[in-house]
Amino acid sequence: MVYTGLGEKIGEGIIVKMVETDQELRDFISFPYKLYRNNPYYVPPLKKGQATIFSKDKNPAFEHCISQYWLAFKEGRLVGRIAGIINYSFIDKWNKKYARFGWFDFEDDEEVAKSLLAACEGWAKEHGMEAIHGPMGFTNFDPAGMLIEGFDQIATIAALYNYPYYVTCTEKAGYQKDVDWMEYKISLDKKVPKKIEQLASVVKRRNKVRIINPQNSHDIDRYAHEIFELINTCYSHLYGMVELTEKQIQFYIKQYLPIIRKDFISLIINESGALIAFGIIMPSLSKALQKANGRLFPFGFLHLFVSMRKNNMGELWLIAVRPDYQGKGINALLMEEANKAYIKNKIFTVETNPELEDNKQIQSLWDYYDAFQHKRRRCYIKYL
Repeated sequence: MVYTGLGEKIGEGIIVKMVETDQELRDFISFPYKLYRNNPYYVPPLKKGQATIFSKDKNPAFEHCISQYWLAFKEGRLVGRIAGIINYSFIDKWNKKYARFGWFDFEDDEEVAKSLLAACEGWAKEHGMEAIHGPMGFTNFDPAGMLIEGFDQIATIAALYNYPYYVTCTEKAGYQKDVDWMEYKISLDKKVPKKIEQLASVVKRRNKVRIINPQNSHDIDRYAHEIFELINTCYSHLYGMVELTEKQIQFYIKQYLPIIRKDFISLIINESGALIAFGIIMPSLSKALQKANGRLFPFGFLHLFVSMRKNNMGELWLIAVRPDYQGKGINALLMEEANKAYIKNKIFTVETNPELEDNKQIQSLWDYYDAFQHKRRRCYIKYL
């Protein structure tokens, strides 16, 4: 395989080309919709949202990130894609010269996978990087981790789905485990578990905290910035985490909070009125997004609208507890509120989103429920 100097790597009948035009970027975004056509477990994201992620004008992550995208062709046919990202805020915080690979999709061909990763690795070396890890996105709000268990489970909207052959091809290209995330499926009864109720009652009294269930948009707006400040504080130690900038906070407030149902948000404040914890849950939008197939119009928004109001599946999105209140049982309060909201909406099957495999504090909560681990995903790393 030889480097042509023209942004292409050629060999084994495979051409890997840098994305340079608007049409090539559209091809980059559209590729997985074809690769996973009719797959019952893949959940296609909205194309408009994907275009925003890759837009240097719209995505504030580009203030501290650079990126490059590639397409792979075999015998003139598009067979794969990959994105390379360097997040300089990550490098400054963690003192690790790591690039990231993400949006890595390809047909079942080891040479295609190897060629795409080689292109990304070469680019990372040119920028002085010492390792490359992924799949990861620009920020921790982008889906991360390659699925290694749970290929017969429908994806959540906050996580990736991939074919089993991705794992073999990635490992044969010299990548090894860096960290794993796990996901759980939980069956709820028609009543909150007695132990959770009792624990929540004690925690509320002992810590002198109060629960706020937002009634309108004003209630959300009042605490919106504090929610993201809490995310920055509580998640700062997590794998790959880079604190959100003010522009990113405003970006996510505008993007996410308007679509979240008010009765699925729980806020906990202390005696001084400061936000010390929150929980955000959602009905599952996975099947609605499958029907929408990447488009809001003409009918995609209708599928999403119906799923928000009539659903038998739910997802636990975000939970955060201020560090000085951690270990005091505040998580039990949030779970009680989530449990009540799901019961009220007749949702009795819930999926967690990815949690680090060593996050025992959260995983201990599932002991109170009929829960089992049904997915595992992995961030791989290769030293250059």
